[in-house]
Amino acid sequence: MAKFQIVSQPKQVQYIVEDLNGVPLQMILIPSGSFRMGAPETEEGSDNDERPQHDVNVSRFLMGRYPITQAQWKAVAGMGQVGKELKGNPSRYKGDKRPVTNVSWYDAIEFCARLSVHTKRNYRLPSEAEWEYACRAGTTTPFHFGETISTNVANYNGLDDENGAYGRGEKGEYRGETTEVDHFDAANAFGLSDMHGNVYEWCLDPWHSSYKDAPSDGWVWDEKNQQEDYYQDIVKNIEQLLTDERNRVLRGGYFLLNPRYCRSANRRIDNPRIDNNNDSLRVVCGLPRSS
Repeated sequence: MAKFQIVSQPKQVQYIVEDLNGVPLQMILIPSGSFRMGAPETEEGSDNDERPQHDVNVSRFLMGRYPITQAQWKAVAGMGQVGKELKGNPSRYKGDKRPVTNVSWYDAIEFCARLSVHTKRNYRLPSEAEWEYACRAGTTTPFHFGETISTNVANYNGLDDENGAYGRGEKGEYRGETTEVDHFDAANAFGLSDMHGNVYEWCLDPWHSSYKDAPSDGWVWDEKNQQEDYYQDIVKNIEQLLTDERNRVLRGGYFLLNPRYCRSANRRIDNPRIDNNNDSLRVVCGLPRSS
């Protein structure tokens, strides 16, 4: 396996860049840490499936700076098939710098498998805990921006008659389609962009209707498949994964919906076969666990 070369830039963000046959994929180093997952009952717009809040310890990992773009998708979709076919560009709203959409969980798993073969590293989707930890980036507020959100920093429906504003924030605009990644130049403290709104992002976890008995190790919550490498080695287990029909979790929000759905703690459930025009992905690469 190729050795990682970490590159530093201002704000102490560290990253690597993968070459997808001429298309770059920037992966940010997310440090190990602990956080409180979920939302308190006092958080506006929160749901019971975001509770009980619980403390989680997360090991370091690499995560895509943005959702996978259409240019990155096309580059990987052109690589050799591992478990299933992929469309070259399934997105409804076209643009190389826009996030890819209309991607099912099965499609996302195949993308990770092809990326793993190409890079000789184990790429995958994030666990739900990893996603929220990365989104919050040390914050405890509903958004990594703070207590409220604006359509100046995220893509969502800010014109919703009843819920276009959140908290003490004001209503904004409704763009009606995806925006290019990093359109707002509003990264969080870890250096990640587009964590709130624009598109939903698939996670590895099967759906649970609450966090009762949720694990505290930051890994995928899955009682059925206990083998250690089930999600760590997507290529090895591709046949099982592409026939696993349990509903999965999505995170992040959507340009069509109001701001409550963009909160760090918000969760959505969907069938792994579904490929709506709000469904996208952001990839993760695991690293040796820190002691």
